[in-house]
Amino acid sequence: MESKKKIFAFLGSYADAADPGLYACRFDPDTGSLELTDQTAGLQNPTFLDVNAEGLKLYAITEGTDAEGKRCGAAAAYGFDPGTGKLSLLGKELTVPATTCHITLDRTHTYIMVASYHGGLIGLSPLLEDGRIGKTADIRRHEGSSVLPVQNQARAHSVFVDRSNRYAVVCDLGLDRVFTYKLDLAAGQLLPHDEVRVAPGSGPRHFVFHPSLPYGYVINELGSTITAFTYDQENGKLGEIQTVSTLPASYEGDNACADIHISPDGKFLYGSNRGHDSIVVYAIDSSTGKLTLVEHASTLGGHPRNFALSPDGRFLLVANRDSNQIVTFSRDEATGKLSPTGNRLDVSKPVCIKFVAIG
Repeated sequence: MESKKKIFAFLGSYADAADPGLYACRFDPDTGSLELTDQTAGLQNPTFLDVNAEGLKLYAITEGTDAEGKRCGAAAAYGFDPGTGKLSLLGKELTVPATTCHITLDRTHTYIMVASYHGGLIGLSPLLEDGRIGKTADIRRHEGSSVLPVQNQARAHSVFVDRSNRYAVVCDLGLDRVFTYKLDLAAGQLLPHDEVRVAPGSGPRHFVFHPSLPYGYVINELGSTITAFTYDQENGKLGEIQTVSTLPASYEGDNACADIHISPDGKFLYGSNRGHDSIVVYAIDSSTGKLTLVEHASTLGGHPRNFALSPDGRFLLVANRDSNQIVTFSRDEATGKLSPTGNRLDVSKPVCIKFVAIG
């Protein structure tokens, strides 16, 4: 039973290296509340995280400096205590020659992949036996532009690995393209494989694979839309199905989308709106992959960045960066709708939430 497991939520945030930027929290699976158990400083802007639950390791992006003193991407590895979540730094390593915005583990937990928005780069780095990060094995650079001023160059925003661990999908906001790379982990390489285009000016940001069906979804930051795809796992190819708005038809203000997740049962999709400050909820048609609007739920805070569903899918927690809080919502598993629980955790400029269940 999930409730018998110890569940932690690790939080990444915008922070100066001198201030706490990473947080460990104990999660109550009955109420959805968070209790802070540890915080650690030493990293510049450890905004995005990934976790290896079995190995009790956490990985965070951060900023570093190269031999010429230029800002570049780096990542840090931590161990964490299975009883308290307390973090212990294992080491830091430079990744790519530009600051990064996203990190993900492959499914065997032997490599990390990072994306650089400012450099249009993705990087692949091996993990050593003790969990520390090794020297970067492969770097790929995107080239080009699209129609909006912010799209004057490639802007790789995220990397997501499919269930087979054979392919990785990279969203490039600057090019309005979603790339598929083949993972050759034996050789330590990311091999260009395929790409699809979304509508000009969309700005693809984050991607989610359906947990069991042959679909994938990208949330488009600049266009405030979600595009649904078929996903051929054998051949690593995406095919567009549908594009829907993340906003109510009546909304006329500024907005930029951020994160996207699917409930563990695969029935509902969630996306975050910064500006409208809401989570949009869609029902997923299992036979077609198409989306039907359920609701827009206020995040009860400003500028929701990433959010996360609890391991059992009963709760959704939102990182409201500008109001400095994590807000918990309960989730109706039948309808997908969200309801505030009243539980909040105050934390400075939160960005990323990663759950881990131990035991």
